[in-house]
Amino acid sequence: MANIVYSMSGEGRGHATRARAVVEAMRGRHQLTLFASDCAYEMLSALYENTEVSVLRVSGLRFAYNGPGRVNLLGTVALATQLRLRMKRHVTAALRELDRIKPDLVIADFEPILPRAARVAGVPFVSFDHQHYLVVSDLSHLPFWLRQQANLAAPFVRSLYDWQRATIVSSFYAPPLKRAFRDTIWVGTLMRPEVLRAQAEAGDHLVAYIRRHAASSTLGALAASGREVRIYGLGAQPSQGSMRFLPIDERAFLADLASCTAVVTTAGNQLVGEAMYLGKPLLVMPEKLNFEQAVNAYFLEQSGAGWAERTELTPARLTAFIDAVPMLRQRIRRESVCGNQAAVEALERQLFDTPARPAADSPAGLPPSGRAAVRGWRLA
Repeated sequence: MANIVYSMSGEGRGHATRARAVVEAMRGRHQLTLFASDCAYEMLSALYENTEVSVLRVSGLRFAYNGPGRVNLLGTVALATQLRLRMKRHVTAALRELDRIKPDLVIADFEPILPRAARVAGVPFVSFDHQHYLVVSDLSHLPFWLRQQANLAAPFVRSLYDWQRATIVSSFYAPPLKRAFRDTIWVGTLMRPEVLRAQAEAGDHLVAYIRRHAASSTLGALAASGREVRIYGLGAQPSQGSMRFLPIDERAFLADLASCTAVVTTAGNQLVGEAMYLGKPLLVMPEKLNFEQAVNAYFLEQSGAGWAERTELTPARLTAFIDAVPMLRQRIRRESVCGNQAAVEALERQLFDTPARPAADSPAGLPPSGRAAVRGWRLA
């Protein structure tokens, strides 16, 4: 039995959902400790309370928004800068936890603190996320405007860490790799046990997942759809006509997802993959200036499983999408989406040939070079 630390970003629910799938596949064979921030911490700490899986809070990267579905780039950079300025303190705290846990492997899902602590402590570390496709993929075939967005986002992703033992990318699509990254491991989207067990059927309602804010045009189009719309992400509110605003509840959301006719959402990798696995066509609205989602939306369209709306959603556009749902549903190849087995096999292969631990007689288990590395931390 190995001792594994899994750290993740808390922005959105996709990172926590991916971690959940890994934990459920590995618990019982390995001891797992999770580090998470924000909504990922809230979700996982409640889920694994009073179990053998430990969930610890860590500071994390966050997006700033200045309107419905619009990322505030300057605000996001400011939040990242604040995290960087406090990085030495965060890494030092994480090192104390690693010295206590004594992990054999650290897995990082778009989270920068534990990789730095692992480097100092001499613990092998693996990158396992979706965002690194921006670094490792050959995206030269993308339209020029989209290729430029990907080029802008890639340095930020690369700055999180670049010393991982292996890079594993989880995605509902797999573009070709750059020559320098041919050893990257591609796996499909990670499915929670409940998704794997779900019995999908085609009902009449729509599921909408909209984070934080909804544009009035989006709500207007949903209201005019003539369908019951079950909306998650905006919190519980009084119903408005056929629109029901529901609190986040994993079981209720999955039940609605498995029985809906189609999904309207942002273009996050995890939900797109889960919906495709359940045979649900998607209309995605990538958040403005969220370059990762812009590329996701493009590949969803290329797969034939859905449409992307990059301006304001109109009633006519939504009606046309609903009319196209039967055709889109036939194009979905469910068997190609799930990456659970491949991901677990790839992660467990990294447990072999573990380097020796640092000397135990140094403070917090750190050699002198490790303490210097904390002081000399940089983002690149």
